[in-house]
Amino acid sequence: MPPIDEHAMLTLRQQLTDWAHELGFQQIGVTDIDLADHEILLKRWLAAGYHGDMHYMADHGNMRSRPDELLPGTIRVISVRMDYLAPNVEIIGQLSNKENAYISRYALGRDYHKLVRKRLTELGKRLQQASDNMGFRAFVDSAPVLERALANKAGLGWIGKNTMLINRKAGSYFFLGELLTDLPLPIDAPETKDHCGRCRACLDICPTQAFVDEHILDARRCISYLTIELKGAIPQDLRKGMGNRIFGCDDCQLGCPWNRFSQVSQEDDFTPRHRLDKARLLDLFHWDEATFLVRTEGMPIRRTGYENWLRNIAVALGNAPHSIDVIEALRNKREHVSELVQEHIDWALAQHE
Repeated sequence: MPPIDEHAMLTLRQQLTDWAHELGFQQIGVTDIDLADHEILLKRWLAAGYHGDMHYMADHGNMRSRPDELLPGTIRVISVRMDYLAPNVEIIGQLSNKENAYISRYALGRDYHKLVRKRLTELGKRLQQASDNMGFRAFVDSAPVLERALANKAGLGWIGKNTMLINRKAGSYFFLGELLTDLPLPIDAPETKDHCGRCRACLDICPTQAFVDEHILDARRCISYLTIELKGAIPQDLRKGMGNRIFGCDDCQLGCPWNRFSQVSQEDDFTPRHRLDKARLLDLFHWDEATFLVRTEGMPIRRTGYENWLRNIAVALGNAPHSIDVIEALRNKREHVSELVQEHIDWALAQHE
């Protein structure tokens, strides 16, 4: 690639912002690839075993904190964010009614990976055409990349005590994506100030007390890990804390005062499907596998699989108000499911005895 003068780089950087907004991103930033400090923190976290069964977090050597190993020649990372909170979606009411099923708000609509990656790829192509075929690759939670660290360095927000990236004007209800490139774009100022102050709301509200300390999450106790990543039995001492959360958990975001500034998404694809934002536990528990596969097609929920879907709902029914309908549903389902789900059904029934 021939050299590009500084003025041309500044012009490209401004065009990049304009293109990003046209493609539906709310913010964009550019950073270098030095993540040495974050690499140390990652190694400590892995050494403590806080990643649980997420073995992929320890795979690939240092690639996760060294973008140029993921894409040789990388010297810049373009970080973007896109709001995902759909309008008129009930959060507190759905969570507080224990007969209802609570699904993390990011997972109610279309799988964000495809949507955001498609937009990111288009952004990369526009930049490529304007800069004489520079190299790039787009990533959306799909490769070993420290996306929150990169977004922090690119000025999109700070990493809060709940380990989420938080933006003063938008809270934390947004997706992140990255473009790795060999184009020497100007670097944006990082977010160096921690605006959490003395607030501990996110830590104190966690239903399973998954935070070891500020900025340190033991994923093995996190409801998102338990309902999505964990493939075996959910530890019994954590089941009561799960409440009616059957896929993911938003509590550490719900407790964050910065989320009063969160913005509603303009993306129709993030609109809840099949009224899952208002679903009842018993209705979902009655789904057979074919129904589950049809109704979760193209959604993040598909990732957990049908067996774990039933496992999670069984725990939630164990935490639901006592009723004949709940007990009958659990008993009727028991003979048609795996041993893993049976064990969780037995636990749920024991809660109602």
